[in-house]
Amino acid sequence: MTAMNRRSKGRRTAAVHTRKYATALLITSSLVAMAGCSSGDSDTSSKPSSSPSAASPSATSTAGSEDAAVLAAYTSSWHAQTEAYSKASSAGTDLKKNTTLRALFDIEHDLEVMRKDGQVTTGKPVISPKVLKVTAAKIPTATVTDCIDTTHWILTDKATKKPVPLPTTRLIKYVSTASLEKWGKTWMVTKLTAQEQAC
Repeated sequence: MTAMNRRSKGRRTAAVHTRKYATALLITSSLVAMAGCSSGDSDTSSKPSSSPSAASPSATSTAGSEDAAVLAAYTSSWHAQTEAYSKASSAGTDLKKNTTLRALFDIEHDLEVMRKDGQVTTGKPVISPKVLKVTAAKIPTATVTDCIDTTHWILTDKATKKPVPLPTTRLIKYVSTASLEKWGKTWMVTKLTAQEQAC
């Protein structure tokens, strides 16, 4: 479920007749419960989580580097999502750079609804990602937990430039998880899941 879908779900729960406000801003993402919310003004200030103690300094260094690469891919995907939602289109963004087609499906659906309703977003979400785990395998995987703060990420009517009214019961800050896979040397976001949990 994407950031936009997360807020949409809250809207449907609060008032089904507000379907036209389908993208009541994030996650997505998506966008888990262990993440704490940041009050920082930048979504790029997150530091990689420290890796567990390892048998050798080189192993620790490798684990730290992998965590940093995972966070960089996740953050890049979020920057691209934010840009896409700001114009209700993924055209000209870097969404495909770190986001798989499977994860893009929900995002593209959100964007289609936004275009139909004449809506875009203004401002930016604040993210606070942490790497929960990285698993070595033929295709390495990683899980990221996040607290998405949408306080200053506003769904706006494109024509009037006014905020779209949204239910007051929706979660403004919520827990999100992301799954990633390493394709060659590149980490890709494969799934974004917003949780019904405040952070």
